[in-house]
Amino acid sequence: MCTNYRPTLRDWLAQQLRGAAPEFEYPADAYPGYAAPVLRRSSRDVNPEAGGACAPAFDCLKASFGLIPFWAKDTKIGRMTYNARSETAPDKPAFRQAWSRSQWCLVPMECFYEPSYESGRAVRWRIERRDGSPFMVAGLWDRWVTPGTGETVFSFSMLTLNADTHPLMRHFHRPGEEKRSVAVIDPHHGAEWLAAAPDAALALLEAPRVDEFTSREEPATPRRSAAGAAATT
Repeated sequence: MCTNYRPTLRDWLAQQLRGAAPEFEYPADAYPGYAAPVLRRSSRDVNPEAGGACAPAFDCLKASFGLIPFWAKDTKIGRMTYNARSETAPDKPAFRQAWSRSQWCLVPMECFYEPSYESGRAVRWRIERRDGSPFMVAGLWDRWVTPGTGETVFSFSMLTLNADTHPLMRHFHRPGEEKRSVAVIDPHHGAEWLAAAPDAALALLEAPRVDEFTSREEPATPRRSAAGAAATT
């Protein structure tokens, strides 16, 4: 299960957002509870003059890593909902409303990290594209209103797939545990994913392609708090 990744840099996001960089800061490394950018479908992707859809537009949300369902009493549940199993998410209380409403998002990242135990101890490994370019992971987002203040908090979870037989991803996580992988969205299918109906969403999810992704050992640096983490530039 993915608990740590590196969000993409602001310049790359600005390209995806047609020149408008995110108006908020976010840490260089994201962990559950940290704020990070996610992209969701925008109402601006319809061009009335063209009589239909034009090139897709995205809204960029500042969202907490760890989905907080609308019914939660507080944000603590986000410590357990940073990943959602794609096989069961449609039925799980924390995710089912977001799924039924097609509240899909794209989580842009440079890489993500997983622990390898093949040396006999947990060692953090970095998984990234072979060409070093950013990529998108499928996610679910939700909106939560803070009791008392009425403040809106957006949050998200990454969708995962079984990876027991995946040539790359089967090497991570504890021995004897099911192997899981985040679900990568093909860059040509990003707009299709954000607009997918609930019964069509699963067909767009895929594990990292072994001809496009690679991994290497990269031990973790000391953790910093979400409030004190350095922002990307």
